Amino acid sequence: MMGIVHGALCRDLDRARTVLTAEPCPEHRRARALGEHVVWLMEVLHAHHTGEDEGLWPLVRERDPAAVPLLDSLDADHRRIEPAAEALTVAARRYAGSATDESRIELLAALDALTTVLVPHLEREVEQGMPVVAANLSQADWHAWDQKYNVKPKSFGQLGMEGHWLLDGLDPEGYRIVVHLVPPLPRFVLLHGFARAYRRRVAAWWRPQVPAQSVVGR
Repeated sequence: MMGIVHGALCRDLDRARTVLTAEPCPEHRRARALGEHVVWLMEVLHAHHTGEDEGLWPLVRERDPAAVPLLDSLDADHRRIEPAAEALTVAARRYAGSATDESRIELLAALDALTTVLVPHLEREVEQGMPVVAANLSQADWHAWDQKYNVKPKSFGQLGMEGHWLLDGLDPEGYRIVVHLVPPLPRFVLLHGFARAYRRRVAAWWRPQVPAQSVVGR
């Protein structure tokens, strides 16, 4: 599941770069929608890292002292990523408000600066961090952490839109993993009650359609 979240982040950062470098450049309304979406992506990233720093990594540290050097290095990655994410947020807000060519170029530079430090970290987290998590946490431990940091702080509407964002372009196995995190009744509401609103947002961000590509594995 961690890789699915990482893949969704990388997918949309890649899509944003495609739109920002294509001709013609986005007009003002689309630039505003795209800039606001990039800001939202950085909010998702911040919440994701906060959940790891405050909940997941401390739990693993308690159970596996041998994992401490790896966890320290992942924490250090977060500290390197944070200023790049903040700079991207500033650039995205400026672009959303102005849609000038100057702000577009600034946003592209900030996007490239973030992906340079973010993508290797996300890959390492899945390849090195998740096996350590799986070896030390039970399914119940993982569920409790996920509920505390990723589910309970969010409204039903937020979860609905975030769920469709995770499912966007996902392969059948990943789709099954995501939808079965939710019990049948709320799953039906989330899948069918928010689909149209999410499609409208996708049209505003990526028109003409930019293909969804999964970047980081599960």
